[in-house]
Amino acid sequence: MRIALLQFVTLDGVTQGPGSPDEDTGGGFTRGGWLVPHIDATFVQRTSAWLDLADGLLLGRRTYEAFARDWPKITDPADPYAARMNTLPKYVVSTTLTEGPWHPVTVLTGDPAQAVTALKARPGRELQIHGSARLADALLAAGLVDTLRLVVAPTVLRTGRRLVTGPGAGSVLRLTRHEATPNGLLLLEYETTGQAAQAAYEGVAAFIDQEL
Repeated sequence: MRIALLQFVTLDGVTQGPGSPDEDTGGGFTRGGWLVPHIDATFVQRTSAWLDLADGLLLGRRTYEAFARDWPKITDPADPYAARMNTLPKYVVSTTLTEGPWHPVTVLTGDPAQAVTALKARPGRELQIHGSARLADALLAAGLVDTLRLVVAPTVLRTGRRLVTGPGAGSVLRLTRHEATPNGLLLLEYETTGQAAQAAYEGVAAFIDQEL
């Protein structure tokens, strides 16, 4: 299976609390709910289509516990996400959990990179990381993420937990799809292609030649 990271971020890279002011107040964060004013029908259609690709959810403990609290309460049959979120297999990376209430669930103990590597070897389509910024950062640094799908909101918060903060090798990405929604959200899809490269700028001529 491939590992796909789906993340909502601000222009300054904040991922914390996109859905409501009280979703995640860790570290004294008070600016949650920043994604909601920009949601539109295009966002719903595209993110629902992304969820169609999942054979399972790969989550950190904090996100799993928050989702386990909130998603079972959504019983509206018209909701485009709830039935799949509640029935897809969940794989939770944790050193403290032994089981969880939101089924079906498998708790992955031990080294996260080894556990996820074993999952990648299984047949299937995608295991999707939703939220779980710390886990996502660690797996990206370990070179285990295959696809990134980012929803970038047209807002700057200047505070809050960011997606990429930890140590590790840099990554180079190839943009495969991009779209702007009517309310200004950028939907970006990338494939990881290796470690980040470096070069010295020596004028525009070389770049022009590459286009010819």
